[in-house]
Amino acid sequence: MTDLLQLPPDPIYDRRRTIQSMASASMGRRKMRNQVFTGLIVSCLVIALIPLFFVILAIIEKGIAAISWGFISKTPVQPTIFDQNNIGGVGNAIVGTLIIVGLAALIAVPVGIIVSIYLAESDNKVANLFRAAIEILTGLPSILLGVFAYSYIVLKTHTYSGWAGSFALAVLMIPVITKASENAIRSVPATLTEAGLSLGARSSTVVRKVVVPAAAPGIITGVLLALARAIGETAPILLVIGASLNYEVNPLNPMPALPTTIYNYAGSAYASQRTAAWGVAFILVVLVLILSLGSRFIAARMRRERH
Repeated sequence: MTDLLQLPPDPIYDRRRTIQSMASASMGRRKMRNQVFTGLIVSCLVIALIPLFFVILAIIEKGIAAISWGFISKTPVQPTIFDQNNIGGVGNAIVGTLIIVGLAALIAVPVGIIVSIYLAESDNKVANLFRAAIEILTGLPSILLGVFAYSYIVLKTHTYSGWAGSFALAVLMIPVITKASENAIRSVPATLTEAGLSLGARSSTVVRKVVVPAAAPGIITGVLLALARAIGETAPILLVIGASLNYEVNPLNPMPALPTTIYNYAGSAYASQRTAAWGVAFILVVLVLILSLGSRFIAARMRRERH
């Protein structure tokens, strides 16, 4: 029987033991570095949440006092020096916001999804040019979209309109939807596409019936987040939608909106309108919160159903 003590040393065992000793020697330093960076990350998170907390607290504290059924359903009334507290409501602004953003979604959602499918399935110079354009649109100041809509729609038609605001918001939403949808489509496993092609289906059929349904949770999340961003934008619509004290459902006419109502009320000489601006801000925050939470809920539910 061979004496085990006479066997040559195992280089793999010696190397493993050397690595373990080196790791043990540096363990304390690595733990301390990990704790320092974890503390920095938590501190940055707290610093970011502190102003958000106080903004939300101020909106709830000052805005909820102005909320009532009349405030939500009635139309605005201009206060006078004899009746400064009678401001009516913002029901027309709520309806106007929903119409403007809804029309913008009808434009932006199909365009954004179609462009995202092309970008996800193509890798050529034209696709790279589209990607560069999407990146530029993403970083473009939103006020420039309002100036563009004012120059090419309001001045050409000689009237303010909800349609002009919808066009500006649609251009704002397209890059958000495109980037989110492209990432969702690229995250679909390649095996699904290969399986569809191996069965003899055309590439367009595989994309339409396999890839897009599989990426639907991410696409829906991107669409709802784009809506949440658009519904609170003031700059793109401030120059183009005009104003109306009545319920207006025709987007070719001037229309009110919640963001512009906040802008007008916040600088009013009447204290009642300045208080009402907080109420409008509260309504706007609730709408954005519903869209944000709704996107998370819908995406999570669709993923559970697919699994």
